[in-house]
Amino acid sequence: MLTNGNLVEQAWLKDLSDEQIDNLAELPKEDRLRHFAEMHDKEPDEALTQLSEDCGIPILVDFEMEDEPTGKIPLRLINEFQCLPIKSAEEDSAYLELVTVWPPEPSMDKWVFAICGKAPRWNLGPPELISATITQKFGVGADSLESSHLDEFGFDEEDIEEEDENAAIIRFVNEVIHRAIGERATDIHFEPLRDDIQIRYRIDGELVPVRLPDNLVRVQDAIISRLKIMAKLNISEKRRPQDGRITFNDGKTEMDIRVSTFPTMYAESISLRLLNEKSQPLSVRELGLLPDDEDKVNQALARPHGIILVTGPTGAGKSTSLTAFLRKINHPERRIITVEDPIEYEVPGVNQTQIHHEIGLDFAAALRHILRQDPDVIMVGEIRDRETADIGIRASLTGHLVLSTLHTNDAPGALTRLIDMDIEPFLIASSVEMIIAQRLVRRLCAHCAEPVELNEDLLRSQLLSLGIDISEVSNAHLIRKPAGCDRCGGRGYRGRVGIFEVLVVSEEIHGLIVEKASARIIRETALAQGMRSLQKCGWEQVKRGLTSLPDIMRYAEMAEEEENID
Repeated sequence: MLTNGNLVEQAWLKDLSDEQIDNLAELPKEDRLRHFAEMHDKEPDEALTQLSEDCGIPILVDFEMEDEPTGKIPLRLINEFQCLPIKSAEEDSAYLELVTVWPPEPSMDKWVFAICGKAPRWNLGPPELISATITQKFGVGADSLESSHLDEFGFDEEDIEEEDENAAIIRFVNEVIHRAIGERATDIHFEPLRDDIQIRYRIDGELVPVRLPDNLVRVQDAIISRLKIMAKLNISEKRRPQDGRITFNDGKTEMDIRVSTFPTMYAESISLRLLNEKSQPLSVRELGLLPDDEDKVNQALARPHGIILVTGPTGAGKSTSLTAFLRKINHPERRIITVEDPIEYEVPGVNQTQIHHEIGLDFAAALRHILRQDPDVIMVGEIRDRETADIGIRASLTGHLVLSTLHTNDAPGALTRLIDMDIEPFLIASSVEMIIAQRLVRRLCAHCAEPVELNEDLLRSQLLSLGIDISEVSNAHLIRKPAGCDRCGGRGYRGRVGIFEVLVVSEEIHGLIVEKASARIIRETALAQGMRSLQKCGWEQVKRGLTSLPDIMRYAEMAEEEENID
């Protein structure tokens, strides 16, 4: 690690306390501006302007990087200082023109001059843009695998030969995971190819390729072995799938990572699911429920007994919704016990249990024991079989509020799914109070989304396909589209928002369940009673400027097609 000097030496930080300066010093350079902005209750752009004025360094938003940047400054310095050499208007300048994410410390001038032979002339730029440019040009973790950088810092040939290659692999893997956390990725996929390896992040539900160093294929096996060692897996077993866990701590976030290996034609494919145990779960309000649906959910949560089911495919945010419900009803006078696989969010005051299949502690077994613990509220991560469903329903009938999930396409489908599990219809009708079907759609970036002009005929056709009244075409001026900026990585989206279908089991629907009516009849009845479909909820989110119409067409219409197939 290079010595970057002391932030205390920078006089323009005099308005900050020693503790605030220490907090800044502990952060990577690319994260300091965001933290500095929060300290001063400013937007990052305003904070960058303030930094520029305070330290007398100009801001560059548009710049042209040198054609061969590593010919001007070593890759190690580019990554360490988060800076880029840029083209200067002056020919044969005696200075090295650099743009960086944070005002330079005195020692940085000395390092640049000693190694590059020129005094630096610094400029400030948006951290997101500079970091993204570095990654795009050199790939994630490029400096970790760069063996030639060692002699640039005073190492002789013997020192270079003695450099432990494992340390470089460790740094690279840590950097890939650290970047994934910073990008808000939920999954990382290491995928071996014939003569290469690709790494992809899943961000906001979409797979995003990661730019990698050109020399990565030579250490492909070492990267796979390192991940298996971190997950405490058998590195010599390459023919069978294996599952493990990693507890990753990057100094700011403790991350629980589920690891899955799978043999492929060329090598093992490894998938990492990132689970932030310390992340703050959302509240019911923050889930994105429309006001009337939120009122219905709150009324159901206020009941002392019954079952509330959340349905949807894998990755639809069901666990997040259940955790929000638990936070809503978590009071000292209520004893809440959960059984989950895995525990994704910690909720203070709630007794949370992780299932362990290897010792026979599955959902059904745990649920039987939970009933002996005098709970008021029980949360079961998923109803997978008849035994779990039967115990959960009987618990609700004996005075417990039960929350759980099912894998069905829509809300009415959950009722028929329970019947397919051979649960008596009258028990289902007497216990189930509410079913919430949900999907996650991408949230438009608040900084770059822009209005879109749609052809009225095209919009009318799209609304009809979603089952929405064509009179809504008058709201076309509210529709926004993604544009792409530095803050969202050029994707136009940042985060996700839920769309929901909330079915309240009324007396009429109660009768239909007992009669074993089809999901289609139950759905038509629920819609007539005021249930809003996923498609219509999505359209409301479009009008609120939270998502785009193509995303609603893609996700909600897909659910409709699945229903028709069923």
